Amino acid sequence: MSYKSVYLQDTLSIHEIYSIHYFEYMCDFSFPGESHDFWEFLCVDKGEVNVLAGEKFHVLKKGDIIFHKPNEFHDVNSNGLIAPNLVVMSFSCASPVMTFFEEKVLQISEPERLLLAQIIQEAKYVFAGRMDDPYQEELIPSESPRFAGEQLIRLYLEQLLIQLVRRYMVRPDQPINPTIVKSIKQKADGELFSQIQEYMESHICETLTIEQLCKSNSVGRSQLQKLFRTRSGYGAIEYFSRMKVDLAKQMIRENHYNFTQIADALGFSSIHYFSRQFKRITGMTPSEYASSIKALSDQPG
Repeated sequence: MSYKSVYLQDTLSIHEIYSIHYFEYMCDFSFPGESHDFWEFLCVDKGEVNVLAGEKFHVLKKGDIIFHKPNEFHDVNSNGLIAPNLVVMSFSCASPVMTFFEEKVLQISEPERLLLAQIIQEAKYVFAGRMDDPYQEELIPSESPRFAGEQLIRLYLEQLLIQLVRRYMVRPDQPINPTIVKSIKQKADGELFSQIQEYMESHICETLTIEQLCKSNSVGRSQLQKLFRTRSGYGAIEYFSRMKVDLAKQMIRENHYNFTQIADALGFSSIHYFSRQFKRITGMTPSEYASSIKALSDQPG
C-alpha cells in the first residue's frame, strides 16, 4: 500500500499573546481607555459593565463578549451598582477570518465558557504575576511552567474563536451546527449541571445539603458528585461554598455592607466561620481581600 499524507491547513492561528486577565473590579471601577495594534476581547463572567468601542456604547451582561479590532479605542466602566468579574485577553492574529469579529458583541455558550476557564487555569501555571493587575503590560514566563502550557493556551484560544465563528456565521440554507460535537449524554450532563447551578444560585443564602440537592434536582448522590467532580473539579457542597465566597467577594467590592452583614446575608453561622471559609478558599481574610482589591484599583494608569 502507498500512503499519502494530507497537510492540515490553518484557517486561524495565534502565535503572539499580550495579556490574559481575570479581573474582580469594584462597582465604581473606571478604566480611562486605550488603543493598540492588536486584538482584544472582554467577556463578562459576572455582573455588568459599560463599554465604549470606537464610537459605540454597549452595556454588557453575564456571558457577553466584545471584540476590539487593532487600533480601536475602547474603555470599560463599572455601573456603580454591580461589581463585575471580567476576562480580558489580547493577541495578534492576521487571519482574514478575524474581520468577522469586528464590532461584534456575542454571547458565549457553555463549551466556550469552559475554554475560557481552561485558558485562565493554564495561564496561572505558565506566567508569573497577578492576573488581576490591570496595569500589567507584559506576561512574564513562570520559572516552573506546566508542560506545553503555552501551546494549550494557543489551542484553546484558537478553538474558542473557531467555535464562535461556526456558531454565528451560518448561511441561510445551512442548519446551525453545534459548537462542539457531543454525545447525547454529554449534552444531558451539561444541562443538568446548569440546572443545579441555577438551583444553587437561587438558594445561595441558605445552607444546602447533598440530600436537598439530590431531591430537588431528581439526581442520585453518586451521579451528583461525579457530575460536579467532572465539570468543576470539586464536590457539590464545596462548589456551593465557593459560589458563596464568590458572591461575598462581589458584595465586598460593591461596598454596601460590612462583613457581618455579608456573612448573615449568605447564611454563614457566624462572622468567624465566614472568615475561616473565605480564607480557606481565597487564601486571604475578607479584610485582606478588600485591601488588595482597593490597592489595585488605586494604582495610577
